[in-house]
Amino acid sequence: MDKNSVIGIIIIGAILIVFSVWNTPNKKELEEARRKADSIALVQKLEAQQKQLEAKKDTVAAKALDAKSEAQIATEKYAEFGQAATGEAEFYTIENELVKLTLSKKGGKPYSVELKQYKTFDKKPLILFDGDSNQFGFNFYTANNRLISTNELYFTPVQTNKNVVLAEKDTAASISFRLNAGENKYIQYTYTLHPANYKIDFKVKFVNLDSIISSNTTSIDLKWHVFLKAQEKEVPNEKTYTEVFYKFNQEDVESFKPSKENEKTETLRNKIKWVAFKQQFFSSVLIADNNFENANLTIKNNTDTSRILSLMNAELGIAYQPGKTNEVGFAFYYGPNHYQTLKKYDLDLEELVTLGSWIVKWINRFLIIPVFNFLNQFIGNYGIIILLLTIFIKLLLFPLTYKSYLSMAKMRVLKPQIDEINEKIPADKPMERQQATMNLYRKVGVNPLGGCLPMLLQFPILIAMFRFFPSSIELRQQGFLWASDLSSYDAIITWSGHIPLITEYFGNHISLFNILMTITTLITIKMNDQANAQQQMPGMKVMMYIMPVIFMFVLNRFSAGLTYYYFLANLITIAQNEIFRRSIDEAKLLHQLNENKKKPMKKSSFQARLEEAARKRGYNTKK
Repeated sequence: MDKNSVIGIIIIGAILIVFSVWNTPNKKELEEARRKADSIALVQKLEAQQKQLEAKKDTVAAKALDAKSEAQIATEKYAEFGQAATGEAEFYTIENELVKLTLSKKGGKPYSVELKQYKTFDKKPLILFDGDSNQFGFNFYTANNRLISTNELYFTPVQTNKNVVLAEKDTAASISFRLNAGENKYIQYTYTLHPANYKIDFKVKFVNLDSIISSNTTSIDLKWHVFLKAQEKEVPNEKTYTEVFYKFNQEDVESFKPSKENEKTETLRNKIKWVAFKQQFFSSVLIADNNFENANLTIKNNTDTSRILSLMNAELGIAYQPGKTNEVGFAFYYGPNHYQTLKKYDLDLEELVTLGSWIVKWINRFLIIPVFNFLNQFIGNYGIIILLLTIFIKLLLFPLTYKSYLSMAKMRVLKPQIDEINEKIPADKPMERQQATMNLYRKVGVNPLGGCLPMLLQFPILIAMFRFFPSSIELRQQGFLWASDLSSYDAIITWSGHIPLITEYFGNHISLFNILMTITTLITIKMNDQANAQQQMPGMKVMMYIMPVIFMFVLNRFSAGLTYYYFLANLITIAQNEIFRRSIDEAKLLHQLNENKKKPMKKSSFQARLEEAARKRGYNTKK
């Protein structure tokens, strides 16, 4: 840097210093500036306070205006029921030793139901529904064309006691609510509960409403919808037993499930006695003292991962006759799907217990359930009860089982003679082979279907047990050996990760009774294959071994009581086959069959009747 540049920088610095000193305010000027700043701040503060005050006044005025608007809107919307449009949430309970019913002032409806004798799979109180998951109320039009929904309005309790608990000595207890529509004009709900009873009587009175309800009203709609909560460990399995049931007046009980779209609706034009929202082990049922005029029923499965099974919806027509007082009677059943409990009401409610149809249903109703209940009177361990029940059924089927094995033994000792026939008659003459084989069977007195028919007769019992065990609430949360709950699967290995195909069709667990059932089934098939002398097609033989594996995938999520029964049945079958094998002397049996050849063949009664009819017509029959 040269000399001139340095001199220039010094001159500039000196000028800046002199300018700063010259413009620095004195003390008086500083005080004046501070005073002006304080005045401005005070003015801004006062303006802010004024704005807050004005905003507060506006809010108070707006609330007053809104309150006025709400009252006007309520009057316009609900007409005479406008005074019931607002209120506070209050709850009343009525309970006995079995059920606790919580009722809400809003809608005067059931708010929640607890079944006190049962728990969920994780040992929590068993609540069928609670809160807004249950909607219940009447819909009708007033004379001035206002749509009234009682579910939205606030009822007034008739009594002051909010909690009613029935003692064993009490006969009954009631809680009543009124929906007022003017002086001595109201709708009254009365809930009555009896000791040791799951059924709750429900009476509805329409008092002096002729001037309010439209004069051409002959039917009032009752709307009831519920979100069913899962109570069991395996939600997908519980969904398979979730259905809507209904009974036609003085006719049969019917039901339906969701379609492939996870939703289904049925419109019923005939009179209905009751409607039930059924889960695997529990149901909510609405019963009419007389009947419902018609019904529109919907079930919609929940598809997310929550523990809500389905949305159930029922729209029911209630007959209404203009008059000073209309009284309609109903009843709720909130309780278990227990066959004997439901049967005592004499309303065909026992049909809620899924026992199958046709002969399977009769086997369960008149054989399996009576024997199971008889054993239950003396034995408290359900694993032992299932063992004794299996032994009883096997003893009952013993004659058929023995006849089946004996028939297969006869076929087996005749196999060398059948092979000789096949060697003499070429394969290109199948009809001659079959005729010769059937002639041999007739001569020795063997029915080739003798081994199949007894097995077919046992098949309905197998299906009956398939229906019985998953529906038996007695097995719910009852443990045996490693199974903590015989109504659910007995997992010995579980995992949380998703495995393609395995998770969808098998689940994220391995059930030990299911594995034992599959192994013993394969053993019985092997034993029967060795005992059967008849030739089977290779594809059919392979299928016989594939089927148990398929059932292993299907039954892995099913009741441990069911797979335990099948396992026991297989063990007894294996023992029976071994006893039969040791007790039947095949050499002696073959000698007896050969002796039968020497005897003249007896004509069947059918053949004798044919020949007799032919002789009467003048035909000569060959000897």
